[in-house]
Amino acid sequence: MIRINLLPFRAARKKENVRRQVSIFFLSLILVAMAVVLFNFRLSRKITNLNTNIAETKTQIAKYNEINKEIESIKKELDILNKKILVIETLEANRRDSITLLDAMTKLLVVDRMWFTLLRSKEAFIDVTGIALDNRTVADFMTRLQPHFDDVVLKTIKQEEIAGRNINLKNFNVTFTKKAPLVKQVKKKAKKS
Repeated sequence: MIRINLLPFRAARKKENVRRQVSIFFLSLILVAMAVVLFNFRLSRKITNLNTNIAETKTQIAKYNEINKEIESIKKELDILNKKILVIETLEANRRDSITLLDAMTKLLVVDRMWFTLLRSKEAFIDVTGIALDNRTVADFMTRLQPHFDDVVLKTIKQEEIAGRNINLKNFNVTFTKKAPLVKQVKKKAKKS
């Protein structure tokens, strides 16, 4: 029988398998290294882009903070101007209010039967002191006041005699309040606008 030595073939085959496995190992190692380098490159590019975006956002925030400061200062100035306008409107309303009050008092006066000696107005409260010929004249005056004013009250009425003429007059004091103070109307208009 013939014997063939197959051992060196098997050894050569083993060596080749080992070489193949080593080359596959190194090739796999190179591919993994390339994948890691590529992944690292992409991550560093993303980090660079994000850092650029962060820097841009910070500059925009700084710009908008300056704009917000300007807006706040403009709002404060606008608030001050609105308060000044309200004061001017209040003064204007009070100026007209005084004229309107004097006009109303002259229309409500009982002509040739009474005279005012003092007319005092503080906000909505009005105090009238005067002289009338009789009690009926004071009552007529108060009756005329009631449709136009609130809380008409006769504080005092005194008889006063004029020396040397033998005439008895009535010294009276009436207080009342305005129905709709113009100051409140102006404030309501300011709140609406």
